Amino acid sequence: MADFDWKTRFGPLLDQLAQDGLIDWAETLRQQLTRRFDDNPHGDLDRWQAALTRLPQMTDAQAHLDRSAVTLSSLHPLAPEQQEQLLQGLRGLMPWRKGPFDFFGTRIDTEWRSDWKWDRVAPHLSDLAGRRILDVGCGSGYHCWRMLGESAGRVIGIDPGLLFLFQFLSVKDYLGDVPVDLLPVRMEDLPEGLETFDTTFSMGVLYHRRSPLDHLLELKGTLRRGGELVLETLVVEGPEGYSLMPEDRYGQMRNVWFLPTCDTLLRWLDRSGYRNARVVDVTATSTDEQRSTDWMRFNSLQDFLDPNDPSKTVEGYPGPLRATLIAEKP
Repeated sequence: MADFDWKTRFGPLLDQLAQDGLIDWAETLRQQLTRRFDDNPHGDLDRWQAALTRLPQMTDAQAHLDRSAVTLSSLHPLAPEQQEQLLQGLRGLMPWRKGPFDFFGTRIDTEWRSDWKWDRVAPHLSDLAGRRILDVGCGSGYHCWRMLGESAGRVIGIDPGLLFLFQFLSVKDYLGDVPVDLLPVRMEDLPEGLETFDTTFSMGVLYHRRSPLDHLLELKGTLRRGGELVLETLVVEGPEGYSLMPEDRYGQMRNVWFLPTCDTLLRWLDRSGYRNARVVDVTATSTDEQRSTDWMRFNSLQDFLDPNDPSKTVEGYPGPLRATLIAEKP
């Protein structure tokens, strides 16, 4: 098994960024990836690369990106030994949190029904056809593939989790040269003032930020003039100006800082310089949308709620309520 060759993996994207005039970003990325993979490699890198290598080669793979599960299919059914290779490879990339996916008839029932979130968001989006899109905190890239299914011109997802990268590559390796990439970097690793994306998604990120307004300003800096922000985050009910800051954990998560009301969030967007901000959806997260499965066997939402009152977290806070807002950069 060959070592993970990040230069081959990311070289075409770095070249494309340079051709698009984003030379400084391409060089910064090259340095960041060198530190990530050469100077300080993750201890599980070889194991994840081995799992990826186990996946059977398919020369006629086709993608169906307009279904609830991101689906790969083939005109020729897999032989029994290929099915076993596929299953072992995909199992080696557990836990699968964002999805679902379907690999040639093997369905991955992920912890999150990310398709439900997409179905809530998609009707309110500007036409994604031909747009350059950034997906911040993209996880395994499920929504990136759905964006490509809407004819996006170029999609770049960012998420520092390296397991997410290998899950993403398990799909991309079957599709070849498609305009979707996942970079294992953080939002703060991006250069300030890129101003290059037509649409930037930040879904499930804001409440993890110590300074939510700084995050909104960083997101605005990625957008061209007239670009669209799609923001999804945890909220609470209450008046404008109110925001819940958990004492310690929220739903057993340590890194939750601010849960504003929708009106407070609209004010934050206004103060951050966005225009035409509006709430397009508010939905309580249920244990049908987030739960343990055979592909994610750790604790999930049902373990984070009060067993005597599931409308509250185990800490006594209001249960998870998620709002999606859309705003534009002037």
